[in-house]
Amino acid sequence: MGQTIIEKILSAHSNFQVYANDLVVAEVDFIMGQDGTSPLTIKAFQEMGGEKIFDSGKVIFVIDHNSPSPNEGVSALHKMMRDFARQKEIYTCDVGEGVCHQLIPETGAVGPGSLVIGSDSHTCTYGALNAFSTGVGSTDLAAALISGRMWFKVPDTLKIICHGELPPGVYSKDLILYLTGQITADGATYLSVEYTGQAISALSQEARFTISNMAVEMGAKAGLMAADEKTFSWLSNYTSKKYQPVEPDPDARYFRIEEYDASKLEPHVAKPHTVDNVCPVGEVSDTVVHQAVIGTCTNGRLEDLRIAAGILKGRKCNKDVRLIVVPASRKIMLDAIREGIAETLIESGAAFVTPGCGPCVGTHNGVPSDGEVVISTANRNFKGRMGNSKAFIYLASPATAAASAITGRITDPREFLK
Repeated sequence: MGQTIIEKILSAHSNFQVYANDLVVAEVDFIMGQDGTSPLTIKAFQEMGGEKIFDSGKVIFVIDHNSPSPNEGVSALHKMMRDFARQKEIYTCDVGEGVCHQLIPETGAVGPGSLVIGSDSHTCTYGALNAFSTGVGSTDLAAALISGRMWFKVPDTLKIICHGELPPGVYSKDLILYLTGQITADGATYLSVEYTGQAISALSQEARFTISNMAVEMGAKAGLMAADEKTFSWLSNYTSKKYQPVEPDPDARYFRIEEYDASKLEPHVAKPHTVDNVCPVGEVSDTVVHQAVIGTCTNGRLEDLRIAAGILKGRKCNKDVRLIVVPASRKIMLDAIREGIAETLIESGAAFVTPGCGPCVGTHNGVPSDGEVVISTANRNFKGRMGNSKAFIYLASPATAAASAITGRITDPREFLK
């Protein structure tokens, strides 16, 4: 019987031919910890009697969720991470370097066929590079730091085929919001999602990251894509390592197959307070906006900032809207400066903040007031997600967020692209 992508990757890392629902112990290629969860990992590591890291060259710590530190308590946790990393010779991306899910691909340590775990649910982002990457708990991460291994129940696979190509003014964020609305927030629980079809192939590598990033919003364990020339071209900017692509067999068995026509899609938003509460942007076009956020691990890449700048160039943000821009990495911020993107956004009225998670987590930057409406390119809009349970968060593409910042209401970006 043929295998899916995830079955092949877990077979290669466990030295057994495995299929959905098998239990395996697999060797991991790379481990990531971030500042919101790593202190718990460190404590668990010590409680387990851990002394050595299995391979410090395969581990990275990232300080991005509360960056720079907003208070002395967080500063103490950051110090714990830095001290532990220094003792164990773990490379650390410190304040200002960016958000973990952009930095990990930029290391070149992750590519087709890789098995990656991280103490963050959006570790599934790297599935866009044809890797099995997934979030795990802090205790599991501690055990993996010691052993270099992790146990898995091999997920069944949901295959999503996206036909056609996205129309002008419609982006990968619109596609993944639409798909999440169709599948629902728990419709792919513990499944591996394989995204395929002409619409996925037509996307840039940066846009594909957006799709895989939000696989977990359907409940999925992973969001995988096949590797192609775009994948290897993107990787060549960061590594000379040769990766072997992993493709599903023609006779692979799927849990379910869903097919959609992307050519008929229009801009979408996710309404408060769940990610699958999705509708076309036109249905909420009268909604007043107080704050717009462009960035995070979902849409803080150079392509995203370029799209927003294209709409905002020569225009000003509405006087009643605060626009916050968060580049996903220091490299992206520098590229945005060199290309003139940063200047365009700042001239429009945007406030740039430190590369990292920014307002998404809700611990420091851009916490909204009671009753305020935020349109954000982040991946979650639960109550309290941005630090105030009485605010209302709409999720959208960078284009929709930029257009809305101009008009002061949720706006179809195609109005500015005619």
